[in-house]
Amino acid sequence: MAAAPRSRPPARPAPTAPRARVAASWRVAGAVVGLSGLVAVAVLALVLPTSPPGGGGRSGGEAVVVRVVDGDTVVVEVGGVEENVRLIGIDTPESVARDRPNECFGVEASQRLAELLPPGTVVRLTRDVEPRDVYDRLLAYVQRRTDGLFVNAAQVTDGYAVAKDYPPNTTYRADFERSERAARAAGLGLWPACGGADTPLDGPARAP
Repeated sequence: MAAAPRSRPPARPAPTAPRARVAASWRVAGAVVGLSGLVAVAVLALVLPTSPPGGGGRSGGEAVVVRVVDGDTVVVEVGGVEENVRLIGIDTPESVARDRPNECFGVEASQRLAELLPPGTVVRLTRDVEPRDVYDRLLAYVQRRTDGLFVNAAQVTDGYAVAKDYPPNTTYRADFERSERAARAAGLGLWPACGGADTPLDGPARAP
């Protein structure tokens, strides 16, 4: 009796893609994922703030406070050089001007800035459109590195300064104006004592 022919195992289905093509596909997929990651990082770099809260501004780097001049001016050391920095967008009563008399709440505003920025404080400076004023002072938004305090805004919020435009450096004008209205309504700082930032030292207090 003849032996029955051996049955052949069923043929394996052909792969949908050669191994080389699959490997290439994975390499492409990995590259796409990597590229997506880079794109995500780039997008985050654009979205995450690199300036005081609210957006806008151009980073000017970090500096160390040397001393406070008055309520809206501070001397810092940056790159081994001392620079006078004028806080943009705000104005405080005069307390040290040589050609103008001292004004109501000028000393208090200066003392308040000294409390916020004692010598040795590391700050981040962010500029607006113009880097310097006519007195060659750096124009900057100042932010404490330790806690991110936006010092320009703090002076207005606490009633030690008023919002004041210095075009074209007006990135935070609306924010400062809102803070001023709130401080005035709450009767903070110079508002009940002076009525504004330009009141002579011997002038009568005016209700806000």
